[in-house]
Amino acid sequence: MKKIILSACLGLGVLLGAGGTQAAEGGVAWDKFNVDTTNTTSLQNGAKLFVNYCLSCHSAAFMRYNRLQDIGLTEQQIKDNLLFTTDKVGETMKAAIDPKQAKEWFGANPPDLTLVARSRAGHQGTGADYLYTFLRGFYKDDTKATGWNNMAFPSVGMPHVLWELQGVRVPVYKEVEEHGHKTQVFTGWQQVTPGKMNSTDFDKSVGDLVNYLQWMGDPSQNTRKRVGVGVLIFLLGLIFITWRLNAAFWKDVK
Repeated sequence: MKKIILSACLGLGVLLGAGGTQAAEGGVAWDKFNVDTTNTTSLQNGAKLFVNYCLSCHSAAFMRYNRLQDIGLTEQQIKDNLLFTTDKVGETMKAAIDPKQAKEWFGANPPDLTLVARSRAGHQGTGADYLYTFLRGFYKDDTKATGWNNMAFPSVGMPHVLWELQGVRVPVYKEVEEHGHKTQVFTGWQQVTPGKMNSTDFDKSVGDLVNYLQWMGDPSQNTRKRVGVGVLIFLLGLIFITWRLNAAFWKDVK
């Protein structure tokens, strides 16, 4: 069982790492995701999902737990709910998996996910668009070794780690004729067994996770934008004052 879980986690890393380019070249068009890194409720839920479903195998080596205070969590909340791999809030988000065992079992360590949302952008959209499409695109496929496939990344080598939340579903196709050849066109989904969440809630949760991954790639972005606006306002005011002073100094000069 442990190896199955670790295989799933490693598969996600391979997909988001070296396999990202391949995914961008095939599969369905990416759904657009509107990132909102100012929504602290969304970021907090995304952090919870990240810790519960990703951090077992994937580190976020450039993110410290206490940085989560920037999204409205207190130090005590972080200690009580999110510290599974360490007991110090000043530590970085290290995976629970032993790197030596991971390398021995799989030949490589699961990659770090700190910057995954920034690195997965492609010609179809942003990294957030790709992640949002991929995480919602799994379906049951008994022809695959894992029993799962993905619309955004056909023949993906990992199972659906969020299947309990989404449930089991399969794609529905319609046969059409194009240029004298019959082809299958995707028309929607058929739910086989329900998950713990309905489709709307699941999409929202995935959105929260993607939102968090986007924020984690640059946690200072909101502060930087606020400071930037303040600096521009200050410069505009300074320009106005300088202009009026220049007019006053030179008013008597003919």
